[in-house]
Amino acid sequence: MPEEMSLPPSLRAEVRDDVAVLWLARPEKRNALNDATVLGIEAFFTSLPADVQAVVLAAEGDHFCAGLDLAELTERSTVEGVEHSMMWHRAFERVEFGRVPVVSVLQGAVVGGGLELACATHIRIAETSAYFALPEGQRGIFVGGGASVRVPRLIGAARMADMMLTGRVYTAEEGYAAGLTQYLVGPGEGLGRALELGRRIAANAPITNFAVMHALPRIAEANPREGFLLESLMAAVAQGSDEAKQRLHEFLAGRAKKVTEFSS
Repeated sequence: MPEEMSLPPSLRAEVRDDVAVLWLARPEKRNALNDATVLGIEAFFTSLPADVQAVVLAAEGDHFCAGLDLAELTERSTVEGVEHSMMWHRAFERVEFGRVPVVSVLQGAVVGGGLELACATHIRIAETSAYFALPEGQRGIFVGGGASVRVPRLIGAARMADMMLTGRVYTAEEGYAAGLTQYLVGPGEGLGRALELGRRIAANAPITNFAVMHALPRIAEANPREGFLLESLMAAVAQGSDEAKQRLHEFLAGRAKKVTEFSS
């Protein structure tokens, strides 16, 4: 990573070819998120090197992230509380709507703010040890890192309400079935799968990755008339690029890989 990128001790970064790996590095705290870590995540995704085309978000130790570091849950005024929540929103928006797609590797606790961070990534891989919870309801607080927007998009408001009202915990298998994750792998297999998918994503045309990250969510939320128009505009922009034309020529000439049932 660039020398000028300064990260807190709770984060560690490396680059493997055109895929960067950002590690949550507070295993002794189950990778709980303090303000320094959240701001470090924002700085990392704001300052990615130009040659990085995908990011893998992983965690040291047995747990992805146990949520907010409760040592930082100090008394705040209403205004200070809003500002703190918006800081998390700003940081996680850099993950979701940054320059490159992000694949997360989830193991152990994916709880509270940890689930909020995971849901800001684009591809989520759960190892079988992962479990998902939103315990804010039992702690007398409410989610503040984007869960009320991102989690219902994945599993619906009713399932999220159940998690918050009753303290329900989803296993890795239940989270996968409900739509919290797209992949389910065995213990210790997450990082290898994430790097494989990251390299596959990095090989896409950048304009396509941009469209999937930035246009697709907005199209999905738009009414059909606006969505179809935005889709047409994005399709025209993508297929008009020189790289798209070259890739189509290679496909028509039989030099590009074809889709088969074994391509997943």
